Amino acid sequence: MVRKLQTIAFDADDTLWHNERFFRLTQDRFLELLADHAEAEALEARLTEAERRNLGQYGFGVKGFVLSMIETAVEVTDGRVPGHVIGELLAVGRDMLAHPIELLPHAQDAVERLAGTHHLVLITKGDLLHQERKLAQSGLGEMFERVEIVSDKKAPVYSTIFAGCPGGAVGAMMVGNSMKSDVRPAIDAGAWGVFVPHELEWAFEAADPPEAPRFREIDHLGQLPGLVDRIEQI
Repeated sequence: MVRKLQTIAFDADDTLWHNERFFRLTQDRFLELLADHAEAEALEARLTEAERRNLGQYGFGVKGFVLSMIETAVEVTDGRVPGHVIGELLAVGRDMLAHPIELLPHAQDAVERLAGTHHLVLITKGDLLHQERKLAQSGLGEMFERVEIVSDKKAPVYSTIFAGCPGGAVGAMMVGNSMKSDVRPAIDAGAWGVFVPHELEWAFEAADPPEAPRFREIDHLGQLPGLVDRIEQI
């Protein structure tokens, strides 16, 4: 019997393992280092503006975040940012890149259970080397048939990836914590989109839920195998 769902795709950061919490901790240190030069709210706004402006140049990930922090530090100090501040921002960036992976609850069990019955794909944004390192350290890498590290997640990207997977887009499901990058574009490409909310949401990834028959939301990954079973019985 051919399954209705043949391919299950997962996002990585804040879907399978923690990520945003480390960005928040680093941002808090950034605010401390520049507290003498601007109020925290103004610094956050300037940093967000720099990140938004630089996404097209630096892409997603730690390196772009660190460069945006340094750029903001230079701007708010009119070019007089102390060298030790730049040095510490570079150091916290290196710490972020080297931080051990912490899997989210139920992630390993869900991936292991579905790997025995479905074609699993990892689709994630970010720096290539960093994402490869995190996947290797997670212990989940061998369960994925395919890994796609992309510069952005749009419907055409999903269409291309799912075209090379069993069942195509119509037989695929994308699971992630971003309504903007994981759920909505995957549904637009013809797949199912499953939203797994994370306690910390990056402002750039916020979006309204789609009004679509192929949209589902679960509380955590422990509910995913049951959801897959229910969809296949529709």
